[in-house]
Amino acid sequence: MSHSDLERLEALHKSYSALKAEISKAIIGQNQIIEQLFVAMLAQGHALLVGVPGLAKTLLIKSLSEIMDLKFNRIQFTPDLMPSDITGTEIIEEDHSTGKRAFRFVQGPVFANIVLADEINRTPPKTQAALLEAMQEHRVTASGQTYTLDEPFFVLATQNPIEQEGTYPLPEAQLDRFMLNLKVEYPTVDEEKEIVQSTTSAAEVSLQKVLTREEIRGYQQLIRQVPVADNVIAFAVDLVTRTRPAAPTAPDFIKKWVAWGAGPRASQYLVLGAKTMAALKGNPTPSIDDVKTVALPVLRHRVLTNFNAEADGVSTDEIVTRLLELN
Repeated sequence: MSHSDLERLEALHKSYSALKAEISKAIIGQNQIIEQLFVAMLAQGHALLVGVPGLAKTLLIKSLSEIMDLKFNRIQFTPDLMPSDITGTEIIEEDHSTGKRAFRFVQGPVFANIVLADEINRTPPKTQAALLEAMQEHRVTASGQTYTLDEPFFVLATQNPIEQEGTYPLPEAQLDRFMLNLKVEYPTVDEEKEIVQSTTSAAEVSLQKVLTREEIRGYQQLIRQVPVADNVIAFAVDLVTRTRPAAPTAPDFIKKWVAWGAGPRASQYLVLGAKTMAALKGNPTPSIDDVKTVALPVLRHRVLTNFNAEADGVSTDEIVTRLLELN
């Protein structure tokens, strides 16, 4: 990397420290989730947050958009939501001076920098697919016209793991579009006391902007330029290969408990995630430990367990953790 790139890495490290300090005004705890959300954003990926209601998932995402001076839209997914409710629709508009009528495209809520797809499993597959297409292509097609979405474009979807009645679980192929699957856990007792104290008082939180849109775009390009050693890439690819039951290197517990392993997109996201983790720490190149740090959120929705795992009460998280312990 050039001297100017190293200076930009140092600037990114300082910006990240400032971002964490600022977001702690609104969010108590959840440090790992905040870090992983920022990793996904800088790596130009999307994230799925899974957690019970009331864990401040929406507040966290809204606070992030405020700190980074990005346009934020929330879409509450419901069973009657239509694709056009997300992407936008064409309306007939009359020109009063000429009396002529013409179609005009009205942009939907997907036209934002950060889109919160709240309870994405509450809406039918047709509507889910409309959002996932925008996530993949960064553009929307309506009536033959293509509209490009503003960069940076980042989708954060939430899922409630408790209620499964009347929901439409995302197919595995569509889950694969999300770079990270993040589990939002309950706060500790001390954190919960602090949350209750701060949210039941009259104090108002005012968040300052830390990053601009242009700086984020610049940092996203910088991440792509971070060099990666061959042994780090080899470790990431080997880790993903071992999740596949048919692979010669797959351990016995993978063959016993896993139906399908992760695909090549997992290897790409492991390396991209490791590059971003290293950059946030101010390091010029990622290590194997950086790959291990992002392994669980990258792999937990890409490793599909079979009936044996269900019968033995073994979760995907346990399988991935065990796999990491072998390396």
